Amino acid sequence: MTSTSVSVAVVYHSGFGHTARLAQYVEEGAADVPGTTTHLISVDGMEDSHWAALDAADAIVFGAPTYMGSASPAFHTFAYESGKRWVEQAWEGKIAAGFTNSSSKSGDKVHTLHYFTLLAAQHGMHWVGLGLMPGWNYSHKTEDDLNRLGVWLGAAAQSNGDEGADAMSKSDLATGAHLGRRVADHAHLLARGRRGA
Repeated sequence: MTSTSVSVAVVYHSGFGHTARLAQYVEEGAADVPGTTTHLISVDGMEDSHWAALDAADAIVFGAPTYMGSASPAFHTFAYESGKRWVEQAWEGKIAAGFTNSSSKSGDKVHTLHYFTLLAAQHGMHWVGLGLMPGWNYSHKTEDDLNRLGVWLGAAAQSNGDEGADAMSKSDLATGAHLGRRVADHAHLLARGRRGA
C-alpha cells in the first residue's frame, strides 16, 4: 500500500476510436495502483480545466495514432499549444510516457514515440519506457504475448484499417494497461523520494 497520492493524466488524440480505446486501458492500468487518481483528456476541445489537470498531474502520458510516420496533426497542435508551459517549464520533473496505434505492424510507430520523448525532454520531464521484453518473437510465443510488437519506448498497438476499435488486440490493450501501471508506480516512487519517505 502506498503512502503517497499521485495524479496521472492521459492526454491523447484519436482519429477513429482505436487510440481512444488504448488510452482508456492506459488510464485503467494507472488507476489500478492504490493512491492514484487519473484523468483521461482528449486533445479535441481542450479547455482550461484540462490544462489545469495536466499542470497538476505528477505524470502525463501522451497518446496519438501514427499517421504518415508521426503523431497525428491534432496531437501536434496540442504540443504546439503546450508552448506556454515549455517557456515556464511548468511540467519540469513530471513523469512522462507514451503510446501509439497504427494499422501497419510497424507503421513507423517508433518515430511517434521518439517524438513524444523529445516533447517530454523539452518540457524537462522524466521518460518511462515500457519495461517489457518483446513478445511473439520465438516459435513458442504467440500474438497474445504482452508487447507482441517488440517496442521499448512505450506501448504500441496495431489495428486493422477495416475494423473498429472493438476488434483491437487484447495483447495490445493489456500492454497499454501495463504501461499505465508502470507510470503510476514510477510516479509514486518519485513522489516518495521527494518527500523523503
